[in-house]
Amino acid sequence: MPPRRQRYRESPALVAFGRQMRRMREAKGLTQEAIARLTKVSAPQVSKIEAGKKRATRSFVENVDGFLEAGGALISLWEDLNEDGHPVPIWFDWPQIEADAIELTCYQLSVIAGLAQSASYATAILGGNKDAVDARLERQKLFDKENAPTVALLVDEQALYRPVGTAETMRDQLHHLLSLSERPNVTVQVVSSSGEHSGNGSSFVLATMADMSRVAYVETVMRGLATDDPADLATLSRVLVDLRNRTLPGHMSRDLIRKVAEERWTSAVSSGVRQHGV
Repeated sequence: MPPRRQRYRESPALVAFGRQMRRMREAKGLTQEAIARLTKVSAPQVSKIEAGKKRATRSFVENVDGFLEAGGALISLWEDLNEDGHPVPIWFDWPQIEADAIELTCYQLSVIAGLAQSASYATAILGGNKDAVDARLERQKLFDKENAPTVALLVDEQALYRPVGTAETMRDQLHHLLSLSERPNVTVQVVSSSGEHSGNGSSFVLATMADMSRVAYVETVMRGLATDDPADLATLSRVLVDLRNRTLPGHMSRDLIRKVAEERWTSAVSSGVRQHGV
């Protein structure tokens, strides 16, 4: 569950890269719009990169380096600023990555992913923190925006049964999942509850951008990390292959979600059984 958006804090690494890129561009007499056309990134996003407010992907840097005839200088600077010792979060504003992605694949251990949480479920998960809940629900507006991304939600089967909040909270959450699954740009698939798969290590979101580059957000006990390191992405790709081999097809997933919602949680609401007694 990616963190809620925080006030932007300037990163020296981003500023250094952006200033150098701007100097090289201006030396060639080129506009930000020219870079935008080349990279298929909007001019406002190019402006943010040059201002040090947005991280450039490696593929973006490689394209710009060649276009500006920089001889690899921009690529080298990007690599230097991305070395160990510069924490990955310096480079990434994950909420912006999530908002700009054309495709998102989400896998969450034990609970429902933040992007798919109902208001009552998010309230229970976040301990009633209204600001955090509002921020989480705000992120979900990406489902309705123009050119909305394609979203694949891989749901841990145990999350269908694991109590969060009241039985009514769980029933409404599963109905919310079903509603999401009816959207043309959303796929909801349940991952078998078998613990014998490589997805047990962590929760993650994999974002594919318009230039087909990818960025991953991975949760750890201490904090979430965003990365576009090829080795990291290759590892996640292998995990996704394993997970998808264990997922039910969309129609079977919906049938299971509906069955659990009715047989486990709706009956619990009707009988007035308390959450922990279900």
